[in-house]
This record gives sequence, C-alpha cells and structure tokens, in this order.
Amino acid sequence: MRKLAMLLALLLCLTLLPTASLALGENGKTKDDYVSLDSLAREHGFLMGASFNYKQCTTNPAYMELVKTHFSSLTCTNETKAYSLLNQTASRVAKDGMPVMNYYQADKMVEWAQQNGMKVRGHVLVWDAYMCDWFFREGYDSSKPYADPETIRARTRYYIEQVITHFEEKFPGVIYCWDVVNEAIGDGNGEYDPADPRHLRTTRSGADNLFKTCLGDDYVEFSFLCAKDTVEKLGADIKLFYNDYNMFFDGKRAAAIQLARSINSYAKDAEGNYRKLIDGMGMQGYIGGYGKQQDCLNDNHITRIETSIRLYAKEGLEVHITEMAVRNFQDDQPTIDLHADFYGRLFEMFKKVNSGEEKPLTCVAIWGVTDNPTATGYNYNLLSPYGGLVTEKYQIKHAFDRVHAVLGGE
Repeated sequence: MRKLAMLLALLLCLTLLPTASLALGENGKTKDDYVSLDSLAREHGFLMGASFNYKQCTTNPAYMELVKTHFSSLTCTNETKAYSLLNQTASRVAKDGMPVMNYYQADKMVEWAQQNGMKVRGHVLVWDAYMCDWFFREGYDSSKPYADPETIRARTRYYIEQVITHFEEKFPGVIYCWDVVNEAIGDGNGEYDPADPRHLRTTRSGADNLFKTCLGDDYVEFSFLCAKDTVEKLGADIKLFYNDYNMFFDGKRAAAIQLARSINSYAKDAEGNYRKLIDGMGMQGYIGGYGKQQDCLNDNHITRIETSIRLYAKEGLEVHITEMAVRNFQDDQPTIDLHADFYGRLFEMFKKVNSGEEKPLTCVAIWGVTDNPTATGYNYNLLSPYGGLVTEKYQIKHAFDRVHAVLGGE
C-alpha cells in the first residue's frame, strides 16, 4: 500500500507540472534543458521579447512558463491599445470632458510581468487602425459631428499623459518603452500625398485616417511631444518608439527616416535647441510571404533588415525588431530544416550588427513563438502555421536549437 501511495503521489505531481516543462522536442529536450535565450542575447546587447494576450496570461500557464524562462520583454498584443482601454460610457459623462479608460485587463498583464521580473513594451498609444470613431465626435457620441481640432488635440494629449502616467505610477519601471505611434506611413497609391516626404497616411483601406483629419497633419509629431513631456515630468526611464511594418523595404525606410527627422525638429527647449522626441524605430518583423510560402525564407530579407538597422542607427535611433514572425507555411521536413537554418542566419546577422562598440539593436520581440497549425484567415496569413520556435505543444524545434546555438556561439 505504501508503494502504491508513493506512485499515486508521483503521478499527481507530474499532472500538476506545466505542459511546457514536459514537452519533449525533436532532440529529446525540454525548455528547461537550456540556458535562457534572453541571457544569451543580452551578451550581444539585446533583449529577447515575446507577445502575450489576456487569455494566455490568465488561462495558459504553459505558455507563460515558456516566455518567463526564455524571454524578458513582453508586449501586450491588443490590451494596451486605445480601442481596448477607452470607455465610451464613462467618457460621455466625464465632468472634465476628457476620455476615461478601463485598465482592468492591461493591469492584470503588466502586474504579471512585474511579479515575474519582466519588462513590457507599451504598444501602442496612437494608431488609426480600429480606433474608436466616437473618440473624435462631439460628446463622444457616434451620432454627432466630429469635434474641432483643438478638442481632439486636448483629448489626445490627455489620453497619452494619463496612460503613460497610470502604468508608471502603478507599476514603476515595468513599461520601459512605448510605441507612441503605429503605422502612420502609407504604402499604396492614394494612401498618402506624394509631395509629403514622410508619406503620412491619409487613408487606410479607403477610410480616412481620423487622427490626421481631425487633429492635424502634425499628429505624429504632436503625439511624440505629448509623450516626451509626460516621461520627463515623471522622471521615468521610458524610451519612445515609432513602429511600422515593411520598415526594411527601401521606400518605407526612406519615409520613416524623414518622419523621424520631422519628429526631432518639431519642438525646441528653453535654449532654442531642438528636442529629441523619438528614441528608436520599431521594425515589425513579419518576414516572408503573406499567406503563401513563396518569398518565405529568402536571405534577401536578412540583408534588407541589416541595412535598415544600420541606416536607422546613423540617425541616432536604436532599433527594436517587433512583432517578429519568420513565416513558414509548410511542415515537410526539408522545409522545417530550411526554416531553422534561416532563423540561425537571421540571428547571426543580429549578432553582427551589434558586434562593435555601438549596439543599435536593443530588442528582438517574437510574436510567432509557437506553431499554430489550425490557424485560419488573418492569423494564418500574418504569423503562418509553422513559423514558431516551438510547436503548438511547446516542443522544442530545430529552429529553437539553431537560435540557441548561434546566440551561444556554438
């Protein structure tokens, strides 16, 4: 009976262990058999980051154990965006006429990071996509006309001040940077004025960019000024970033550089010197074909990313690779091996750009950490089903091994 009791106790302990700790990879190892990716990356001057959402944070301990073991920087996928924080009902009855936010889910996530000794990339303060139309209306009422520019400027400044201040005062030092503005540069014909070197987005999918329409042509620069004023008032060590996709392609990169120059020549200090309002560029790292294997695992992308990091650095900007997903849509062994090799070469390049005294790359944040073979639609196209470092069951893949070996100098 004693042996049976001991066996039952052992089985109970095994069932309580996180799934991620038990998942054997292709080499028979688990995540716990490795020195953390983040500790190796820090030797080369950058943090390893991952994304998480509220559901993962509250109901998926296996995923959270994985990111806690191998990453140190987390990004909330949606919960710190304005459309997630803004509360229309409360805003409509606010006595001061300023917007009201609900921080419940975001607070839970940032609190988890704080309790586990991790940092958070704030993402994002100002983004036209999916933004609440009512924010721009008189009385926050969707049936009323759009408010005047002065009102929208006041609301935007207040929103930025309140959000940065809330997280810094409640969780001091946890949010170490903010993407102040996201995806403000247009791509296709008709999305921006060709005479504008910043290529500031006027429309998205045919709809007006309401920040530009309602606040003004300087809404990006103004947003950075508001963020910088707030950070300085708080005395906080928070870096301010611009974040966008396709930032390693020539046209987008040239516009981004012009936008950064415009931001840093927007406001002057008491001595008449221009204030540096932007600290860095967030290069979204969706690498490869959107929804198709064609153009995936192409070394030309690695070359473009390296060139872009170096050019942004020449502008005095540090670089974060954000939202990185090395796309792969095929699960046959030859392609899986190619995916692992590509991941290895990518990280060899990251090491190379940081090999000198200056280390412009300060974070690599992976959003496609795990495979998702059942993904459909947007998630399938954006992240790909087989682009992860680990499988959907948290088994270590060859891609993880290659990255780990490269960072470790093997």
